[in-house]
Amino acid sequence: MGISVGLVGLGAFGSAFAPLFKSHPLVDRIALCDMEPDRLEKWANRESFQDKLDRNAVFDDFDDICGADLDALVVITQPFFHAAQAAQAMESGKHVYSAVPIVSLPDGDEILYWCDKLIETSRRTGHYYMLGETTYYRPQAMYCRRRAAEGAFGRFVYAEGEYFHDVDHGLREVKSRREGSKSGKRWVELAKEKYSGVVSGPMHYPTHSTSGPVCVMKAHAKKVSAFAYYSSTGEPWHGIDAANETALFEMSNGAHVRICEYREIGHRSREIFRVYGNQGSFENDTWQDKYDLTDLSEGEMRDALPEEVTDAFSVEHYGGVDVATLSDQEREDFLGGHGGSHAYLVHEFVTAVAEERQPAINIWEAVRYMVMGVMAHKSALKGGELLEVPDFGDAPR
Repeated sequence: MGISVGLVGLGAFGSAFAPLFKSHPLVDRIALCDMEPDRLEKWANRESFQDKLDRNAVFDDFDDICGADLDALVVITQPFFHAAQAAQAMESGKHVYSAVPIVSLPDGDEILYWCDKLIETSRRTGHYYMLGETTYYRPQAMYCRRRAAEGAFGRFVYAEGEYFHDVDHGLREVKSRREGSKSGKRWVELAKEKYSGVVSGPMHYPTHSTSGPVCVMKAHAKKVSAFAYYSSTGEPWHGIDAANETALFEMSNGAHVRICEYREIGHRSREIFRVYGNQGSFENDTWQDKYDLTDLSEGEMRDALPEEVTDAFSVEHYGGVDVATLSDQEREDFLGGHGGSHAYLVHEFVTAVAEERQPAINIWEAVRYMVMGVMAHKSALKGGELLEVPDFGDAPR
């Protein structure tokens, strides 16, 4: 028996996921929601959507789709609204998938409030939350989790995670699109009043860098010391925010982790991690132990998707062609962006809801990624003071 899913947010990023959710074999019915009429019209009229879309299930208001008869909502809206919308979705009786991060706000204490609120809401309502963290399903992360399960790393010693994304490499355009939408304009006015004078930083959007080491080692942060770099150009990203932040964590397994979130750097973009154990290590798509070194392709590192899911995604992507005729590269294209992670995120959420189990990136896992950034930023504002990192525990079994 399949599930019903409402797709909320059909902008640039949401559009990358809409065909995948629609075409998954376990999704029987979809609904659409966006405040922008042109986006709704585009997807509501898409020919390949007609077999699963009820024309009465097209909404321009989040409250309305929360009231619809659906099993789950996929929330790919602006990051400053994610947490409140996820909580509302669970309260309305729906499981929820949220784009990253849990929430991105200038005030770290407010982020911590939402972390606690979402855990409490998920536990009380019994509805699942999944964070759509792309790093979790990059080929490198899938491979490292397999090797960790085998014990090939031995005892974890050290790890690094980094997200280098200079503001001049697309982020200004992203900010302009976000703040130019109906919901974005609403946010701009709210932020001017509520967060005037608050110093934020890139560690309030940390999950691309923190999730890799955490999901491989299955450890959480205990302490952090961090430092901030302020713009040398006099043009910080958000008024008075830090441009770059670097943090060093002590983890629950005794390992140390260095995390970098940089927005002013002469580098186009890098979103990657490295993990080192006392028996084996992984870096730059290479596995090495004390005796051998093995270079790995993305295909070798990826887990396999079920064949029926692969075929369904391929048909949707290529318009109904025989998938057996596709080249290896074409068969990888439908997996989506961020290292081919999109298809895996969709499959994990849909199957978790259908199987009535916690998804891999549940709210407890997601909070561990988020609080690392919040506490790193707090440390940076205190000149590197060593701070305790709170832990909210594990997901219920």
